[in-house]
Formats: sequence, structure tokens, C-alpha cells
Amino acid sequence: MSSTAQNSPNPLPLRDRMKIPRQPMPEQAPEVRAHNYAEVNLGYSPELAKQEALRCLECEKATCSQNCPVGVDVKSFVELIVAGDFLAAAAKIREDNVLPAITGRVCPQEDHCEGNCKLGRKVKPLGVGYLERFVADYEQRMGFHAMPKVAPTGKKVAVVGSGPSGLTVAGDLIQKGHKVRVFEALHELGGVLVYGIPEFRLPKQIIREQVDYMRKMGVEFETDVVVGRTVTIDELMGEEGYDAVYIGTGAGLPQFMGIPGEHFNGVYSANEFLTRINLMKAYKFPDYDEPMLDLHGKDVAVIGGGNTALDAIRSALRLGARKAYVLYRRSEAEMPARAEEAHHARQEGIEFHMLTAPVEFIANEKGWLTAARCVRMELGEPDASGRRKPVPIKGSEFNLPLSVAVIAIGTTANPIVQSTTPGLGTNKRGYIQADEQNQRTTRQGVFAGGDIVTGSATVILAMGAGRRAARSIHEYLTSGQW
Repeated sequence: MSSTAQNSPNPLPLRDRMKIPRQPMPEQAPEVRAHNYAEVNLGYSPELAKQEALRCLECEKATCSQNCPVGVDVKSFVELIVAGDFLAAAAKIREDNVLPAITGRVCPQEDHCEGNCKLGRKVKPLGVGYLERFVADYEQRMGFHAMPKVAPTGKKVAVVGSGPSGLTVAGDLIQKGHKVRVFEALHELGGVLVYGIPEFRLPKQIIREQVDYMRKMGVEFETDVVVGRTVTIDELMGEEGYDAVYIGTGAGLPQFMGIPGEHFNGVYSANEFLTRINLMKAYKFPDYDEPMLDLHGKDVAVIGGGNTALDAIRSALRLGARKAYVLYRRSEAEMPARAEEAHHARQEGIEFHMLTAPVEFIANEKGWLTAARCVRMELGEPDASGRRKPVPIKGSEFNLPLSVAVIAIGTTANPIVQSTTPGLGTNKRGYIQADEQNQRTTRQGVFAGGDIVTGSATVILAMGAGRRAARSIHEYLTSGQW
């Protein structure tokens, strides 16, 4: 037994910790949740959280933290859970992560902390995400937030975009004493967290609570500001007097397949579809009138295999779809969606058509979608992504009756900020060029990170870029050197 384990509050010998099974997440029954928008996962009780925390091996080299994009000290916050000090555990997480209630719900922990957990070599890894969510929710219920007190530096930072990357930058910099103002183009704060992730996976109230906490820290927010139109980067750094600007606008320009019939009524991009549901509150119909998404009795398919695709089709099911399909051109092994989300979708009755791709959309005389002409695929040699390339099987075409199709094959960079900021370098795909280590762009004092730099990625990777940027911005503001 290591000295760390000997001095910890965990009373169990290391060999006995591996005998404790991973505590399952309580959740709504599939037949119930498929018809409501309440959160699927219900969260741990204090008893479940402590039992799960007891499984931690308290490794001297915490590989879980090493693989966390924001560097959360997993071992320390888990020890505090074992000791029953849940508020201290929440405070420990917040040292590295200003959005724990959000990442505890939507971060793909299996690719990061849990994927590097040494327990996982023989048994199921520690439920780090479930524990993170528990202490964040406990802290919110208790109404206790320790406000950092730091001396003001007199420096001003503008953050463009209130998504996970922008919020992380704002939260980190306000704790360094800088004045921070976040500019959001939409009327609600949260970026993709609000318009892109449905209520049953990330309740909007959770986002509002996290933003309210940041307001208490001193972060200022302004909505309905389209930077590049309402105000430019040059104006922010000139007449507005900001010492640095962080661009975290995300990659919100939808991609389409380029096949015949994509212009027909009933064919949506995932961005539009989810925005109508989440931001325009179609999920609260008829309290909010969004008749274009009355899907009762309709057959709906989503094209794509990522988390956004599953969010869209599970939303369609809850809006009354008769049949709900996922069409994915590769096999399940290549699907980028989280395994938990795919599992939940299948439980709810979503039908998965693997190795299937639409080649044309078919409509009636009034231009409304009636079917997708599809083809079966087989996997050939690996392509540039390293995955085996899907190849159409000759003669395998068939028609799938549909009323609604949602294209969820990815997004690209919205060019508004880049096109209105002289000297801001971009790559051939239109994304902003920024140094990966410090997120500095080709314009002095301007930093960028998240999807607007890397292309579509996960919430936690965007937050990791935000943390790197905050460190770099602080260094720039305190040293004056670029």
C-alpha cells in the first residue's frame, strides 16, 4: 500500500477496493423518458457517491488527471468525497474547471480521465464523471459558493462567444483579477451548450446556474452582440479599450452532403433542427409555438453517427416521431458518439441502420420530403482519417419513407469575425490560426480557441483550449510581451 493510500480517509485496503462494483447511474426508465424531456440520468445519492469514491486506488501517478484537458485533480476531490466533505470536493474541482455540473454530464470521460484510470485495466474504471456531477449538484443545492477575492489588475479582456471555451477563459481570467466581459450573438448565454445539447442530456437550468455563479465572480455578459457586425475586433481593442480579446465563436456553419433534394421541405441541418428545439423551445410545445417541428406520426431519420446526430434523433422521438432512424455510412465500431448515448438511444427505440447512406431525397409535387433513396455500404481501405472508407455496394439501393431528414455530418467555421478582422490569419478551411500551446493568433493581443480553431470537437477539448488561452492571456497582460 502506498503512503498516499495509508494517509487517506479511505478505510479499505487497495485489494478490497477492486471488489466493489462500479455504482450504476440511476436513470429514468426508457419507456418513460422516450416521451418526456426530463433529464435521463438522475444523479448519485450521497451514499452512492461515497461507495463509488471508495473504489479509487489513489495512484501516486494520477494518470486520470494527466489525461484531463483541463487538469482536474481527480484523486484529491475523490478523497474529499470519501471523507464526506462534498463542498470541499466541489471547490477542489473548481480550481481547474469552472463548469463542473456541465462537464459531469457531457464530457466523454471514457476518452480522458476514465479512459486512463488504472482500475479499468481489470474492472470498470472509476465513475469520475458521475462523481463530478454529484458534487457540483450538491454544491448548487446547498447554495454555497466560495467567491474568489483577488486584487484588480486594471486590465480588460473581451471574450467573443459564451460557449464552453469562452466561459472557461472568462472564469479563469476573472480569478486573476482582470475585468472580463463576454459578448454573445444570441439572446441566451451558453453557446452550443444551450442551442445544441437537448434538455434531457443537459438541462438549461444547469447552464443558467453556472453562468449566474460566474456573474457573482464578477464576469459581465452582453447578449445580442454579433462581433464582426455589431462591433468589430478593432473597435473592441481601440475605442472600447480592451487589452486583449479571446475569440471562441465555435464552428456553427452546417455542412451538407451535396446530394439531390437537400433543398426540399423537411430536410434540416442538425444546427437548425436542434436550435428550433432547444433555443426556440419546440420541446415545450404547445406552451411555445414551433409548429414546423410537430413530428407526431412522422418518420424521421438523422444522417450521421456523432453525439449531435443522437441528440437530434432522440429529440425527434420525444417530439412524437412514429419511426426514428440513424443512418450511418460506417459500422458501429467507427461511430464517434459516446457509447452511453448510443445505448440510451437503442433503449428508447431508435433504429440504427449501419453501413447505409442516402444518395438522394425524394419529394411530392409540393416539395415536401417523402423518402430518402439510400445505398448499402461496405468498408474498404482506410482513408485520411485512419478509418476504413465506406464504399457503395452496387445494386443495393432502396427507398426509405421519410417526412423529416436531419443532416448531422459536421460543421465548419462561420466567417464573420475572420472576414472583418484585418491581419487575422486563417487556414484553407476558414478556421482561425492559433498556436496550439498558447492560443495566440497572428494579431497581437488576439487569442482564439475551441472549434473556431480546431473544427468541431468536444466540450471538454474546447475548455482545455480556454484554459491554455487564459494562462497565455494572463502572461501577456502582466508582461506586456507578445
